[in-house]
Amino acid sequence: MVLVNTDYISGKNLEMLGLVKGSTIQSKDMVRDFSQALKTMVGGELKAYNEMMNEARALATKRMVAEAEALGADAIVNIRYSSSAVMQGAAEVIAYGTAVKFV
Repeated sequence: MVLVNTDYISGKNLEMLGLVKGSTIQSKDMVRDFSQALKTMVGGELKAYNEMMNEARALATKRMVAEAEALGADAIVNIRYSSSAVMQGAAEVIAYGTAVKFV
């Protein structure tokens, strides 16, 4: 599966199959959440949240790819990511793009 954030793939003619997406809502346990809250007082990278968001993006991408594969897609073009806080310490990540088949 080819994944790109452009609306084309060089040298390929594309047949659009439709919008595909994958999403997840992730949170950290209370101990890590508390430790990250303390970290905000002194500043610096919030590594536990960074890790959480990386895991969330990977899972959302995997779900998007599964949806595209179910359509028989060869690639997903114009991929975008969006995230939003759902509650303290929890975030939703959505990955979306256009499933295409090579013609």
